[in-house]
Amino acid sequence: MAIGYSLDEIDNDITKSTPASFEPALDYVVVKVPRFAFEKFPEADVRLTTTMKSVGEVMAIGRSFPEALQKAMRSLEKVGATFTWQQMNKDDLLKKIQIPTEFRLQQVQMAMANGATVDEVYQATKIDRWFLEQINQINHQADLVQNLLN
Repeated sequence: MAIGYSLDEIDNDITKSTPASFEPALDYVVVKVPRFAFEKFPEADVRLTTTMKSVGEVMAIGRSFPEALQKAMRSLEKVGATFTWQQMNKDDLLKKIQIPTEFRLQQVQMAMANGATVDEVYQATKIDRWFLEQINQINHQADLVQNLLN
């Protein structure tokens, strides 16, 4: 207990040289992703609207948005929930991503992996360009790894 002291007057127990006001370090990102279970409700409209349709959510922590996002997607433990890199028709994907569904994020990633630009995806979805750039970084890293393996 530090009754009567402010955080800048208390030494950090770990570093012993910086005050406690320096902690916690803000070098992490937290991402939450909704979990949908449309497979349990075959008659449900799979389009996402203002109606609450998620049955839960997962949360992940990482050192960057791309890392935390991919951890969260894996945590869904659902087939089709993670990013993949297969050849698909870019124009078909750009049409699909106009309608928000539970797999829209994966379709956005696939569209960009198959040549769609951030601007094309933005025009189709109106998803903030910052998030689209982050997904583009994931695709770029995947390309670098694939080139190293070949």
